[in-house]
Amino acid sequence: MAPVASESTAHADGRVGRRIENYTAFWQKDVSKEADQDTENRLANYTDVINGYYDGATSLYEYGWGTSFHFSRYYKGESFYQALARHEHYLAFKMNLKPGMRVLDVGCGIGGPAREIAQFADVQIVGLNNNEYQVGRARKLTKQAGLENQVTYTVGDFMKLAEQFGENSFDAVYAIEATVHAPSWEGVYGEIQKVLKPGGVFGVYEWCMTDKWDPSIPSHKEVAHEIEIGNGIPEMRPLAKAREAILKVGFQIEHEEDLADRPDPIPWYYPLEGDIRKAQTLWDVFTVWRMSSSGKFVTHHGLWAIEKLGLVPKGTWEVGETLKIAADALVKSGREKLFTPMYLVVSRKPAQN
Repeated sequence: MAPVASESTAHADGRVGRRIENYTAFWQKDVSKEADQDTENRLANYTDVINGYYDGATSLYEYGWGTSFHFSRYYKGESFYQALARHEHYLAFKMNLKPGMRVLDVGCGIGGPAREIAQFADVQIVGLNNNEYQVGRARKLTKQAGLENQVTYTVGDFMKLAEQFGENSFDAVYAIEATVHAPSWEGVYGEIQKVLKPGGVFGVYEWCMTDKWDPSIPSHKEVAHEIEIGNGIPEMRPLAKAREAILKVGFQIEHEEDLADRPDPIPWYYPLEGDIRKAQTLWDVFTVWRMSSSGKFVTHHGLWAIEKLGLVPKGTWEVGETLKIAADALVKSGREKLFTPMYLVVSRKPAQN
């Protein structure tokens, strides 16, 4: 059984070296040796799994992806960052967010989507994140954008929302590719339902294995394992369980769709393929190049060097290596339609009579 991460060697910015170093120990390197106790251990220690991953990966995400840590659909000729913003706008539109609403962003990352949606919909947003380093980055970037009076952040556990905020506290709640990190969907969706006001709306882009995924097929099980270890996810689950959990906690589904299943000419995973010929704009060439063989070579050796120099916490390089595993697995599972990062569900808490 993997060790529980220690809270030793804390850095001033909130990152904890020991949990970064321990991150990969939560998985068996050989998927054939993975046992139920490994999954149970990750679920029981989900905060250590998540924090170990994001303490090591956040700076790499910013380098390779920007400040919005999620995927999106693409139009032909649409720039990478424009597509990310449109994906965020689409969620706000489908949720029918209105000016003045108090909105909770569950698993807010470093605040990219919160800042974008706050300006797009003119709402007040509270971003929740259990990673102190990311919250620090979010606050800094939000102040630089002049939005600190409209978007605020707090450190907290999305499995204890009612305890932190009280019931019936928000007009709307959204989660963008975040609740997959929860030990159970029913648990986190139930907490979201509690903090929503009666009649409040919940919108989510969920990471799921699709109905085509069959864990009894070794290659299917292996690709899910690679997605887990490369993205700080205790356990990948099928889409049907997400829908079931939303309904079970009392939400009424108003809209649902797997956006990755649309017949888009440009797939959601194209930036991970590393083929600069597919870059939609000149500005996107560098973004796509980072995932090419030469881009990975530079990142691999550059990150190793700066870790040796003590410029990033020990263990960051190893977490970076898992990101390469994740990228390959996401492309493979995306091509085979085994995985989606954008199962969109808009649901509502019933209004009280």
